[in-house]
Amino acid sequence: MNDRIVTVFGGTGFLGRSTVRRLRAHGFAVRVASRHSHQTTNDPNIQAVETDIRSRTSIDAVLTQAWGTVNAVSLYVERGTDTFQAIHVDAARAIAQSAKQLGVARLIQVSGVGADIASPSLYVRKRAKGELAVQAAFPGATIVRPAVLFGTDGGFVATVLDLMRKLPAYPMFGRGQTRLQPVAVDDVAEAITRILLRPEREPTLYEFGGPEVFTYEKFLRAVAHEAGLRPFLIPFPFGAWHLLARMAEALPQPPVTRNQVELMEVDTVAAPHLPGLLELGITPRAAADTVRDLMRAER
Repeated sequence: MNDRIVTVFGGTGFLGRSTVRRLRAHGFAVRVASRHSHQTTNDPNIQAVETDIRSRTSIDAVLTQAWGTVNAVSLYVERGTDTFQAIHVDAARAIAQSAKQLGVARLIQVSGVGADIASPSLYVRKRAKGELAVQAAFPGATIVRPAVLFGTDGGFVATVLDLMRKLPAYPMFGRGQTRLQPVAVDDVAEAITRILLRPEREPTLYEFGGPEVFTYEKFLRAVAHEAGLRPFLIPFPFGAWHLLARMAEALPQPPVTRNQVELMEVDTVAAPHLPGLLELGITPRAAADTVRDLMRAER
């Protein structure tokens, strides 16, 4: 399988790193394409390549002789020319066009649960438009839509746990009634790899969620229970969150963005009629297991 090269755009991100690990575990050679890429492993079958996804020449360079590609690039804050249109639509289209023209056999576009061109959220609309652009440029491309991701090296659970320990009171998004279905990042990465291993291209749309659907408040209480914490949870209006996020976005690494707030205003639950982890033979990992792993690592 080492003769099959898979280029992972955004391969140094949260999902990208896990995807690279799973691809190598299944025998693929991997090109890690990212803006600030540097070699962090001695594995000769992992190649780090600095890539600008806004440049067709740069995209072509990392897709030449590749068998497959995964676009796991994500942007939550617009800055200058890095807009949702530029990254989630234009760059996604360019990757798909290049892959098609260079004879890449398989393409997986990572989107998100709830992608909808009619959404009031600009971020969500552009995610959906990116899906359409990719499918038009590369017929047969597979779209994967994970719910909110968690893992031991970052993501939703680790962030929540860290804030619970630091804050005297934990401000919830609204009244904490938004429904969510957190999914383990390693499960999504394994699913992406298994899709590439399948000889057939159908189905071409998956939604990945974890084993449990929570309200936001119940999720917070479940994490707290596993960690032995008793946080004081207080409702915090979405309007106030939007104001705080607007100010936070001026920071180099904002703790919260307006687009993340918008995502917490709508349910993010995998559609039951679409194929997911179980159809790929993956038993989804519970968020509580990750909390336990994090607690053990601290001892």
